[in-house]
Amino acid sequence: MAAARAGPVELGFAEAAPAWRLRSEQFPSKVGGRPAWLGAAGLPGPEELACALCGRPLAFLLQLYAPLPERADAFHRGLFLFCCRAPPCCAGLRVFRNQLPRKNDFYSYEPPSEDPPPETGESVCLQLKSGAHLCRVCGCLGPKTCSRCHRARYCSKEHQALDWRCGHKQACSHPDLDGTIPDHNFLFPEFEIVIETEEEITHEVVEKENESEIVGSMGEAPEEELDSMAKHESKEDKIFQKFKTKIALEPEQVLRYGRGIAPIWISGQNIPQEKDIPHCPCGAKRIFEFQFLDIIHS
Repeated sequence: MAAARAGPVELGFAEAAPAWRLRSEQFPSKVGGRPAWLGAAGLPGPEELACALCGRPLAFLLQLYAPLPERADAFHRGLFLFCCRAPPCCAGLRVFRNQLPRKNDFYSYEPPSEDPPPETGESVCLQLKSGAHLCRVCGCLGPKTCSRCHRARYCSKEHQALDWRCGHKQACSHPDLDGTIPDHNFLFPEFEIVIETEEEITHEVVEKENESEIVGSMGEAPEEELDSMAKHESKEDKIFQKFKTKIALEPEQVLRYGRGIAPIWISGQNIPQEKDIPHCPCGAKRIFEFQFLDIIHS
């Protein structure tokens, strides 16, 4: 990965939030639910959102609001992570970018209001302001239409069949179709990602914590024994210990973000080298931007 001037690391924590704070017009960072797309341009289609291994539709996992104010075309910028959750696969991962300039056809030039909107009910949005229709199951582009009601939209035959089994067969002719969306057990639980800057931790503090952990777990171990253990400690052990020590400072974190920061590896296996990372289609080297920690308890 190309080197870049790294700023402070920002940590993300998953917290419950009212539904209105997770809508597109609030430019949220969030885990689970349906993706809160910024606009219609550049949205991935069903082919791009199919698992490369099993072919099934990927599920939306999280999105980050990561604007680049120095770039006029990316004043609003969201990164969207999808994964395969179909056993026994559960392996495919893909990231997409959705961005807009500050002056656009969908949102106000000014920042969004911090006050809740004047409404009582919460409904699922299945049509973007651009007019694009979304799948009832996953919230991604829905080019397929129910041949019976011509109103329900889907990304794939798999999700059309799933919705049919979960109640669309009975609700197909109901006038309030959008208000009768069942739980398809496909989406992940939805939480807001609240961002905080990681506090500076000195090298001496980290080393002191490591030393305390060793002594606390082993009691008064002889110095010779500790020296012997240190000499035999493998590279893999050191990488994992460094990961544990770093995460232990903020154990509830689910995200580490920062353009140009270095990832913290949990294992020494399969760490990519710079030659393993393809360049961007524009020809530029890619840089590391965020790391998701799969430690959310549903």
